[in-house]
Amino acid sequence: MTQGDSLTPTEQLLCLEGHRALITGAASGIGKAMALRFADAGAECILLDINESALDGVAQELRAKGSAVSTVKLDLTDKKQIGTFWAGLDGGSLPDILINNAGVYALKDYLEIDETFLDSTMSINLGSVFWMCQGFIGRRMQEGGIMVNVSTIEAILPFKKDLVAYGTSKAAVIGLTRALARDYGHHGFRINVILPGAIKTPGTKRLMKLAIQKVRLDLIKTGYDFQSRLALSRWGKPDEVARVALFLSSDLASYVQGAVIPVDGGFLCS
Repeated sequence: MTQGDSLTPTEQLLCLEGHRALITGAASGIGKAMALRFADAGAECILLDINESALDGVAQELRAKGSAVSTVKLDLTDKKQIGTFWAGLDGGSLPDILINNAGVYALKDYLEIDETFLDSTMSINLGSVFWMCQGFIGRRMQEGGIMVNVSTIEAILPFKKDLVAYGTSKAAVIGLTRALARDYGHHGFRINVILPGAIKTPGTKRLMKLAIQKVRLDLIKTGYDFQSRLALSRWGKPDEVARVALFLSSDLASYVQGAVIPVDGGFLCS
């Protein structure tokens, strides 16, 4: 704000009324939290996931609150399906915000990784982001838009073994984000990436339960060591990631471009 400018109310800067947000992996965890938070900010939401029944449950929850929402069952590992999806949207239904949240937490010993495992990990964690961004930019080249990609702190600092494929795929998302931010900022696109850390989602809860049930001392020790590194001394909530995505999608972040933002309770600073 320069001298003489009026102060825009913060509430107005955060408001997403009149915007349409497309959120991938929206059926549970961080994606569901993003859907709830964006709808609360006034955005119309397009929710994508492969889990149709869970996705419908999220949509019903939003509609009960009076939010405008639509759902699409989409296999994001299939480039052809992604292309068909973008081609099928008319100008009046195009989103102006894209949140690439979908991904899989794939663990396997490096020496046991085969082509099938690597391809499947890359296709969802990197390929889906790559092709969704391409479709979004291609359809909105004249208008611009906002993109928020989701990577992980494990792309910067792996904290357990067997994360080679996962960490590689998520590190590439950071590189993709920064390259797109540089190439398409002058076309009106704002593009940033979030790095969640220890977030209590259904997936991480299942992993904890498995470690205890099968007495996986390695996983139990990893959890303890991880907890001890958290500067805030607790795990995060999905909504705490969703709030950062909301900030990046709002006018509060109007001059934020190509940023890599950890949401990790201080893990990377410990």
